[in-house]
Amino acid sequence: MNTVSRKLRILADAAKYDASCASSGGTRRDSSDQKGIGSNEGMGICHSYAPDGRCISLLKILLTNWCVYDCLYCVNRVSSDVERARFSVDEVVRLTLDFYRRNVIEGLFLSSGIIRSPDYTMEQLVAVARQLREVHGFRGYIHLKTIPDADEALLAQAGRFADRLSINIELPSQAALDALAPGKSSQQIRQSMAGIRLKLDEACEQKAQAEQIRSLPGQRGTGAAPPRFAPAGQSTQMIVGADTSDDRCILQTSAALYAGYRLKRVYYSAFSPIPHASARLPGQAAPLVREHRLYQADWLMRFYGFDATELVLPGGMLSMTMDPKLAWALAHPELFPVDVNRAPRETLLRVPGLGVRSVQRLLDARRVRQVRRADLERLGSAGRKALDFVHLPDHRPGAALLSPVSPDAPSPMAQPDLFEASSA
Repeated sequence: MNTVSRKLRILADAAKYDASCASSGGTRRDSSDQKGIGSNEGMGICHSYAPDGRCISLLKILLTNWCVYDCLYCVNRVSSDVERARFSVDEVVRLTLDFYRRNVIEGLFLSSGIIRSPDYTMEQLVAVARQLREVHGFRGYIHLKTIPDADEALLAQAGRFADRLSINIELPSQAALDALAPGKSSQQIRQSMAGIRLKLDEACEQKAQAEQIRSLPGQRGTGAAPPRFAPAGQSTQMIVGADTSDDRCILQTSAALYAGYRLKRVYYSAFSPIPHASARLPGQAAPLVREHRLYQADWLMRFYGFDATELVLPGGMLSMTMDPKLAWALAHPELFPVDVNRAPRETLLRVPGLGVRSVQRLLDARRVRQVRRADLERLGSAGRKALDFVHLPDHRPGAALLSPVSPDAPSPMAQPDLFEASSA
């Protein structure tokens, strides 16, 4: 095995623990004008899906798995005895271009352990993106993992070349970081997120101003194009199950991050045991169903108007036996059945089985006539699931299905597709 192949084996495997590599929101680019190379909108060997259905294949690697930090949950911590490797900037650039030319990838997800200093590490990451964009004209997707303590000027450069930036908050509280990641500061991480948020807001404002400059009515703006800055925004990741934080704490942290820094996504990564782990870590992996429920609850907070605190059970955890929306509905029988022809949009969004698009279709239909059972059935499985929680001129739900039950009891009905909104 040659040197580059060995490095790729080590550093691609080391990057698998970072879940925040989706590619939603980026500016669509291609090289159909014969200028530059690459695209971020084609199909290949797929690794991540955008909410709009596009599939983006990414070369997902670390620049190096050396790290000065000793985070107990990280396999690449300084005290770990894992095999180490480090790419040069040129090696990452060549790998990205070679994989693209062979139609294996359409973008790059690049992270790194911290070497020498945060600024030095960030300089190396930025150098890779700069060479791809300016030297080779690469127009594919680039996601850079940014370093919280790095200089703001470096973060500004990173946003110039990358489609998305992300800073991992790792754990939901400073107390958890103090216990498992000595040397990391939640405040510093949030300050870096705030700096990126300000630059994103500035870029949006400059773009809006440029679009107002018109040469003729109805024509596109003729002003100079404003500088780009991470058009796909920023994201973060939290590890689930490495500490004692409950789901309420995790979701409240996510809600604060969405509200304060306008994150595109918070990713959740179920903790898995690592070699030679500390006794302070759990001996078993966190259940993947817990990670799944957190994603469902996250979706409900972002698109359905739910609050973090109302989705969890009294003990602070999400139900493991049913999705959060169904568990919430069964715990609040006094709110059902819902009159589909009179209920506002906010109420309809809380009906199990109904997604954003289904609700909009029902609202459109009832403007001209009464909605009936056949209309819900025409929505497919989503509408049929909703019948247990709504009443219509020709339909009343069975009383047994709306009686109070324990949220962790087996559901008497099929579980609704919470993500119907993205596929309807």
